Amino acid sequence: MPKKLELKTAKNESNPKSFLSKISDKKLKEDCYILFELFEQVTGLQAKMWGDSIIGYGEYTYFRSNGDEGQFMAAGFSARKSGPTIYILPGYNDYSKDLEKLGPHKLGKSCLYLKSLEGIDLKVLSKLIQKSMKDLKKKYKTNY
Repeated sequence: MPKKLELKTAKNESNPKSFLSKISDKKLKEDCYILFELFEQVTGLQAKMWGDSIIGYGEYTYFRSNGDEGQFMAAGFSARKSGPTIYILPGYNDYSKDLEKLGPHKLGKSCLYLKSLEGIDLKVLSKLIQKSMKDLKKKYKTNY
């Protein structure tokens, strides 16, 4: 019988701006405030905390192969010691041309690892966020 999954990284009532205010690295904090504004502007959605350290925008429902159902943020970012990590789901498979124009980054399945926003084209990042959320909506049930 399929069940609803309870993830460790779940949406909660913590205040995203409070989280940002506690970032000790000055440059990382500055970058995260820029990302906070960028994501809100691009998505038109209010930020929510997911787990202890991820700021997410929107949600989508996914189903595992066994039918179990889970919910996760549609897009977001986190302040990591190595720099900001951008979460754009369902991944970057079709975004290679945009990623070439983005600036210095490393790629994971649905994670974009940055050392900082220095050298990052924020217009390209905005475009990636928009495209990913549009693509997510085609594939999954979303709430945005």
